Amino acid sequence: MHPRAAEFAERAREEYGVDPEIEEFPEGTKTAADAAEAVGCPVAAIASSLAFDVDGELVVCVTSGANRVEESALAERFDAEAVSMADADRIKAQLGWSIGGVPPFVHDADVPVVIDADLFEHETVWAAAGTPTAVFPIDPAAIADHAGADRIDVTG
Repeated sequence: MHPRAAEFAERAREEYGVDPEIEEFPEGTKTAADAAEAVGCPVAAIASSLAFDVDGELVVCVTSGANRVEESALAERFDAEAVSMADADRIKAQLGWSIGGVPPFVHDADVPVVIDADLFEHETVWAAAGTPTAVFPIDPAAIADHAGADRIDVTG
């Protein structure tokens, strides 16, 4: 197992009592479509963790791979004036994970997390496990619970 995926698994066990069943795909799972093809599920069942700059604060949005996050939905949720994708270096520095491998929980910093209401249409979704080649299955309600995430409509 990749060392970063192993670190994610260890931290998930220690911090949340979760023992993720990590699957690794050497061809990568960088995009929702790649991940869905690799695990054999619909793109809508991929839980992509995206980081946004919301009025200067980092926010993680766990969204269905079938959806595009509307920045206006985040602006409304956080009563914010400015919302944009966060910088890759900032994501790595604050969350401890690189783009493509950001898990929905187990972040280095305590940041707000929101979760796409559409993910709850699935009993199981697949989320990044610390690297762009590792994913794990999880109930979306468990993501919300572990991340302290509020359920929102990310498409506005």
